[in-house]
Amino acid sequence: MQIPKKLTENLAKPKKIVVVSHRNPDGDAIGSSLALTKILQQFGHNITCVLPNQLPDFLTWVPHLEEVMFFDNHTSEVKNLVENADIIFTLDFNHLSRVGNDFQEVLEKFDGKFVMIDHHQEPDSYAEFVMSNPAKASTCEMVYDFIDELDATNKITPAIASLLYLGIMTDTGSFRFPSTTSQTHRTIANLIDYGATNWKIHQETFDGNSYDRMQLLGRALSKMKVIESEKTAYIPLKQEDLDEFNFKKGDTEGFVNYALSLKGIIFAVIFIENSQDKLIKISFRSKGDFDVNTFARQHFEGGGHKNAAGGRSFDSLTNTVNKFLGILPDYSKELKNDA
Repeated sequence: MQIPKKLTENLAKPKKIVVVSHRNPDGDAIGSSLALTKILQQFGHNITCVLPNQLPDFLTWVPHLEEVMFFDNHTSEVKNLVENADIIFTLDFNHLSRVGNDFQEVLEKFDGKFVMIDHHQEPDSYAEFVMSNPAKASTCEMVYDFIDELDATNKITPAIASLLYLGIMTDTGSFRFPSTTSQTHRTIANLIDYGATNWKIHQETFDGNSYDRMQLLGRALSKMKVIESEKTAYIPLKQEDLDEFNFKKGDTEGFVNYALSLKGIIFAVIFIENSQDKLIKISFRSKGDFDVNTFARQHFEGGGHKNAAGGRSFDSLTNTVNKFLGILPDYSKELKNDA
């Protein structure tokens, strides 16, 4: 990564900075945002990490979480921070709509400098300084490169190393996705040397399942449908399924990967009904060359990466699934020809 010279000049003197990531933050969002915050603090900047809403339970162990300000809970304070900021870093998203409508309106009124660090495809044009690389496995890997470019790796504490490790680990599917490169592993090795306790991060993130979550996973697997002719599997989850097992934010994280793990399946989808927000949340996963980013953008108001993307529908769960099934034959050739 090469940091724009004008950005380096802007960071040469202490600034008022806000670091923001997307709504419903995942490991890469919180890891990259907090890691960058803690590094820039060491350069004398007055900096605050802001997230649109709360983290799922399985991420509440992360170091320095007490320093995060949540827009949903501290709206007026965040508005004041944004109004008085010199620079806003936006991490792990490339369009302001990803922070939620209310927070988006606040950010759109900001007349200072935006900096984007992100690895999603098709970045928007709101930022003056854009560091976008869809080839990178995670935004945390890009933040590590950013720190290295600042010649500041000596400022990486064990807590910062753990935050960066978390984001890389989760966004690479524990280093098994195609985006994982030899450089990714070199970065991970460096982070372990800086104090990231790899086994503990895996344990904290993946081994804290509740009984209810395991029961919900069982329900999801029992509802899984397979379309062998299209090498596709999908899972529809109703609101009543979530309610029955006392759903908490993050409980369905990773469920779609079970569908993708089936032998012969290259396209997997989960549809999750959300009655409160009156929408269907959709997660797409794929293997090989089938591009779920394009699929999500064209049909379900979403996007993301080639092999992992999200989408949404404001129709009923039944109608959304039927729409998906109606579209699927249009991709039959791509799906059948993929490895």
